[in-house]
Formats: sequence, C-alpha cells, structure tokens
Amino acid sequence: MRSVEYTRHAKDKFDILNRHGFVVTLEQVEETVLHPEKVILQPGGRFVPQKGITERHLLRVVYRQQGDTRVVITFYPGRRERYEDQL
Repeated sequence: MRSVEYTRHAKDKFDILNRHGFVVTLEQVEETVLHPEKVILQPGGRFVPQKGITERHLLRVVYRQQGDTRVVITFYPGRRERYEDQL
C-alpha cells in the first residue's frame, strides 16, 4: 500500500482549521487521498482528490506523488455547491 506523508504546512493545517471551528482528522485526509470520490489533475503534477465529509462540505487535498509516497501539501474543506460538479 502506498504511504501518505505531510509537509509542515499540511501538519499545521489541522490546528489552523480547528481554531476556525472546522475539525478535520488525519483519518479523513488519508481516506480522501487513498479512496477519493474524484481526483482532479493540476498543473505541475499535483493531484486534488476530493470526498464528501458532511452534508454541506467536502474535503479537498492537494498532494504530489513522490515514488510510492503521496506527499500532502495542503487540504481544505469546501462547500459542496461550489465543487459538486467536480464530484
């Protein structure tokens, strides 16, 4: 199985979102990376998998592939109505 690693910014993002009242868990991020509902390829070889996490929100993760490792750069919750056409 491929592994998931985090940049310093991605590790800090858990606390940043928590301070704003939006709790995202390590398990949710890894579930989104490993079992997304959709993956969008971005310029520069970056990937943005997304997966619903609540009735109103989905989680979007930005990562780069480094060998067998997916390196999470950042992640953020998004409103379904904004990204629903991408699901």
